Amino acid sequence: MKTTALITGASSGIGKELAKIHAENGGDLIIVARNQSSLVELKHELEAKHGVKVMVIVKDLEQPTAPKAIYDTVKAAGVTVDYLINNAGFGGVGKFAERDRAQDLAMIQLNVVALTDLTRLFLTDMVEQKKGKILNVSSTASLMAGPLQAVYFATKAYVTSFSNAIAQELSDTNITVTTLLPGATETEFGKISGMDKTDMFKTTASARKVALDGYNGMMKGELNVITGITTGQKILMAMIPFLPQRLKLKMVYDMQKTK
Repeated sequence: MKTTALITGASSGIGKELAKIHAENGGDLIIVARNQSSLVELKHELEAKHGVKVMVIVKDLEQPTAPKAIYDTVKAAGVTVDYLINNAGFGGVGKFAERDRAQDLAMIQLNVVALTDLTRLFLTDMVEQKKGKILNVSSTASLMAGPLQAVYFATKAYVTSFSNAIAQELSDTNITVTTLLPGATETEFGKISGMDKTDMFKTTASARKVALDGYNGMMKGELNVITGITTGQKILMAMIPFLPQRLKLKMVYDMQKTK
């Protein structure tokens, strides 16, 4: 049976790869982002290559009215969303007191508020349909505090906590909520955030691998999918719960200093 996935931030990076993977599996798509030309190009590519239907919605999720407008557009088109993939998000490096206030507020709006609102809107329909899958893209950054990326790490901590909580609320239903926690990934995120100039982005995973791990995890109904980290990072993450908080903060701070 053909399914429809709605993917935000689908114009590039992990979101674009997730769209390709779903189309490769024969699924229809609703792709959302600000960049109309990139979305239209992706639509034509996927429809021609895989014979699927792709609906384009051009919206800026930093705008508070965008989630409801997206939901209303989908409902008006008579399309049922089987899989909701909240991928859109951005970060930024710098001391909190020195960063642009408007940019950090926009980050919270996109990473937290828009994701929450879209989840609420489409989850209501999934509950009525008694089925559905949600994939929320968080980060390994959600597992610790992030000096020099204070707001970004905090928004991702919200995403992981929120997603895990509602996954448990839905545990006796046919609806699953999966959280994708990638490490440093080779996307535009690194350049836009400035993270590509830090030690944390010395080694990056491919967007394709991260997307594939996330998609497969969603299909299996897994709770959390950690991917895109090196062996050394895996060892460090295993040690994190046992390290003093001050030491952890200093380690993250040093890794995020721009070179």
